[in-house]
Amino acid sequence: MTRLSIGLQMYTLRNETAQDFLGTLRNVAELGYEGVEFAGYGGLDAKALRAELDGMGLKSLGSHVSLARMLEAADEEIEYALTLGNKYLVVPWMGEEKYATEEALAETCKQLDAIGAKCAERGIAFGYHNHSFELQRTFGGKLMLDYIFDSVPADRLQVELDSCWVHNAGIDAAAYIGKYKGRIPLVHLKDMTREGDKTNTVELGKGEVDLLAIAAASKEAGAEWLIVEQDVCQNPPLESVATSIAWLKSNGLR
Repeated sequence: MTRLSIGLQMYTLRNETAQDFLGTLRNVAELGYEGVEFAGYGGLDAKALRAELDGMGLKSLGSHVSLARMLEAADEEIEYALTLGNKYLVVPWMGEEKYATEEALAETCKQLDAIGAKCAERGIAFGYHNHSFELQRTFGGKLMLDYIFDSVPADRLQVELDSCWVHNAGIDAAAYIGKYKGRIPLVHLKDMTREGDKTNTVELGKGEVDLLAIAAASKEAGAEWLIVEQDVCQNPPLESVATSIAWLKSNGLR
């Protein structure tokens, strides 16, 4: 079995891309990341951005796009993604109004299903990315995240699991990954520490998450990408993502 590809969620470098979008992407490529998951495109034309990525030897593995945007302009997002060579469009979060009641969540699942069908028609896989709250609430006797994935067929909604937030919710992330074997192409690899009730995201290998177990479970489950992300960096963000890929290399994951 081949190793997983290593990507970076560009939200980690949101301040840097706001200053120099393409320069920051070059920095990411130079550090040894194979792909990036976008959280915005810096206002660039899709064809121009694709040409820049190709020149850097960097793949566009997918993009985070808000649920509101996908409901309003799925066709535009799909077209842009196809031009970039994206395989995945992922909703990264939903507002509380989308799951305030079981009825609200059921309606949200219908929306996800409809978007997923539209993506599938064009050869794009649609996914959902979790935080901890989906694993801290139950609906119909199920964890909210399981409710979502049970409500929408796998061919219309794939799993992008943020393993750190699973861990933060008190669930064994490696075991949970196995539950979605064959449906979990993307796994966010993230480390964390705790200060009382506060959670801090930290560079890989600097916290309490069993990253090697998660990487092994991801591989066993058929994932394609391990995606580094750090929500808030305590050090300069480019330094942080350099530290994280150095950890991956030192542990044979890159």
